[in-house]
Amino acid sequence: MNRPQKDLIDKSNWKRVLFKGNKVWVAVDSQGAPTVRNGRVLIKYQLDQDHEYWVHENSIMALEDGKPPEKEKAPRKRKPPRLEDKEPPQNAVHIYTDGACSGNPGPAGIGVLLRYGDKEKRISRYIGMATNNIAELEAIRTGLAELKTTNLPVRVYTDSSYALGLLSKGWKPKKNTALVESIRLLLKNFKDVAFIKVKGHSGHDENEIVDQLAVRAIQEKTTSTPLP
Repeated sequence: MNRPQKDLIDKSNWKRVLFKGNKVWVAVDSQGAPTVRNGRVLIKYQLDQDHEYWVHENSIMALEDGKPPEKEKAPRKRKPPRLEDKEPPQNAVHIYTDGACSGNPGPAGIGVLLRYGDKEKRISRYIGMATNNIAELEAIRTGLAELKTTNLPVRVYTDSSYALGLLSKGWKPKKNTALVESIRLLLKNFKDVAFIKVKGHSGHDENEIVDQLAVRAIQEKTTSTPLP
């Protein structure tokens, strides 16, 4: 059987490229992009030969400019909007929390600001000797425990990555397990509760307020601090 003449061979499914400095043919799709399977592309040295080879896709180069031939790009997945960037529900209860510790461990205090519409409540409480992480968690627990209704959406604001990871990202606690579990039990009572990370000491008004409340609790070392 005679081998087909070059001008009679269908070249529509193959494209000329460079492989290790040699001109070869690579199999392409309907868009003219190399067909990739498991990171490899199919090449042959001559269109009329029977032998084909699967080589790494990065080992071939375009003839035009020496760059790898363009592959069809998968559509870029859009990242979901961050919770911090979403507008909270109009009827949401906002709980701003912070913990402070003079030494770690050391005398510790919590600051909590609860806000619903034009109503507001502030809590400044000394919690005794504790770590900073315990103070952050205790502030959140106290804020949630203050709510008498659980059917409203709740947004909890904290500057603690530790607390955020344990309560919204499924981290397993290595310490403070009883405190973490008590907060998780509280969370089950709410229909809509979400945690929002804020940057500490960066001019966030409410975060500055709860930080001052927590520090004041340590300074006054009292379990019942009169509020202005």
